[in-house]
Amino acid sequence: MPRWISTSLWVSFLMGAVTTCITADDYVAHASHDRQSDAEFHDLSGSGYEIPGLSFRVFVEEGMGGPLDQAQADAALRTVIDTFSHLYQYRHTYPLFDEAVSKGLLDRVIIRPSVRNHEGKSFPFLVVRTVNPGRVRLLISTSSMRGGRYLSEVERFAPVLAREFQWVVSKAETSPKPKTIAGERDLRHAPIRTDKEVLTLSSGERVQLLQELFETYLRVVDDQRSLDGQSYYEVGTTILVPPSQLDSATKFYDIRVREALQRIVREPSFHERTPLAVTNLLNGNIWNVAFVKIEQRDWAARTRVQPADKAVMVGKPERLIQPAAILINLHRVAAPDDPFYADTKHLPMGALSIDQLALVIAQEIQQNIMEKSQRGHVAQDALTAPK
Repeated sequence: MPRWISTSLWVSFLMGAVTTCITADDYVAHASHDRQSDAEFHDLSGSGYEIPGLSFRVFVEEGMGGPLDQAQADAALRTVIDTFSHLYQYRHTYPLFDEAVSKGLLDRVIIRPSVRNHEGKSFPFLVVRTVNPGRVRLLISTSSMRGGRYLSEVERFAPVLAREFQWVVSKAETSPKPKTIAGERDLRHAPIRTDKEVLTLSSGERVQLLQELFETYLRVVDDQRSLDGQSYYEVGTTILVPPSQLDSATKFYDIRVREALQRIVREPSFHERTPLAVTNLLNGNIWNVAFVKIEQRDWAARTRVQPADKAVMVGKPERLIQPAAILINLHRVAAPDDPFYADTKHLPMGALSIDQLALVIAQEIQQNIMEKSQRGHVAQDALTAPK
């Protein structure tokens, strides 16, 4: 029987087999473009639809939004499978798709009539984490495919679908986002360590300590909200992606900065080459790392230290710290005299991969936390700081 003549029968069977529900405890769900928590999704039984060369399978689900029109379900399934086959054939043209496939980040793809978060907002795609670390699922909206006239248009749909793998990679490579710090930082309970203590910790212990700092002390969001309504870059290019929500760019870069900081404290190469980056992220000297958009400034990254009259008492026992913020200017490219110039490949800061971003942040801290930005503020204090 020809491949696509049998598809309708297969879809009918699959649609009848997907009524089993799982609770929110079975998912740690986070939307790619908007907040997603405590959401429930229908699980899928059956074997799904295999795509040659790829480890994940495609499923069709009735889900939220009512039953699928049979013709639309068939067209959506055919388009999605053919598009993934196209991406796989030209995978080296789509580096983030290639990365996700190589690392096995995608658990499965689920086609639904519509895709909504818990607030009822619609999205063309949604990336959700699973209970398995490093594995995510991709939900695809049939109504959005139809509205964008992508049904049966593989070459038009391919770059749109490939772009979503920015979120697949970002969501898979970070743990669930800690709760947002509301109001003042919890300075007293921030688990900062001395430099000597930091250097004795294992990679896993440093990552755990960083997570605790995210919950009490360390922020990754621009206080001025300069990214509100801004586009974000397709990784590795100068292509700007329009935001679907006011805070799309903020959330996208929040994820990437968190993962970059985790790499700095986890990977031995940073411990060896930029030790100040590791120690200062965990000893309280850095309390904010954020992307910003500052058109009138030509710098790509800057370290700014609080003056003495704004020093804070942190931790137990309390230590007086003049904390620093690392700011990364979204649209700027590195200058030849920047320590991270060679690592950025002439890309705007917002287009850097997580590996490149980690190098930029680490070099900025290593070069400027003491020698430039803190000169006149805390250079003298550093001579007597606990070691």
